Amino acid sequence: MSLEARKIWNASHQQLTRIITKPEEFANAAALFLELHNCLYASNGNNPEQTNYEDELLKDLREQTMRSYPVHTANSNNSIVWHIWHSARIEDITMNILTADRDQILHSEHYADKLHTPFIHSGNGMSEQEIAEFSATVDLEALLDYRQAVAAGTRSIIAGLQPGQFRSKPRSTQISRISAEGAVKETEQWLIDYWGGKTIAGLVLMPATRHNFVHLNKAMRVKLKLQK
Repeated sequence: MSLEARKIWNASHQQLTRIITKPEEFANAAALFLELHNCLYASNGNNPEQTNYEDELLKDLREQTMRSYPVHTANSNNSIVWHIWHSARIEDITMNILTADRDQILHSEHYADKLHTPFIHSGNGMSEQEIAEFSATVDLEALLDYRQAVAAGTRSIIAGLQPGQFRSKPRSTQISRISAEGAVKETEQWLIDYWGGKTIAGLVLMPATRHNFVHLNKAMRVKLKLQK
């Protein structure tokens, strides 16, 4: 995604922020969300005329580059695979538990086993040793498949919402599921308070879009540094 394309994405995200809680703009907000969300995920050749941000990240990307850790870049030392996994986990948790109150994709589609990693939480608060272990051992094919499955799940959730629902907040039973399912480390309980105070609109505007965008930017910085 070029600098100009990122500027356009940011401007469209600001537009979504302005309209998402207005019931009369529900159809427009849902459509704009899907457009913005689609820009962040690999097209898998389905639309050869459009190159999405993940397409650009993955193009000619070497496995060594993906797994390298630590990599000292602006605001992060983490590996590309960590950024991909972390953003997908956050989206899975917030969309499926807090928005739809359904099973996480990690569990419903058995990715906890497919990824070949013991880590099932959001990735926040990991030690350097844990990030190094994850970066070296996670199954790359399963990781990219998981990201696509999470994206598809999110799109189905948004498609099933009704006007006015963007203003609603998660129920206490949904919030309590995060701890019960080990989706956040015990040292990172602040995340539960943060997400629990959000409306569905807030979860859509950050975990499902902006958060992904930020971590794709960080991953791209790693690629540009290591594959000059």
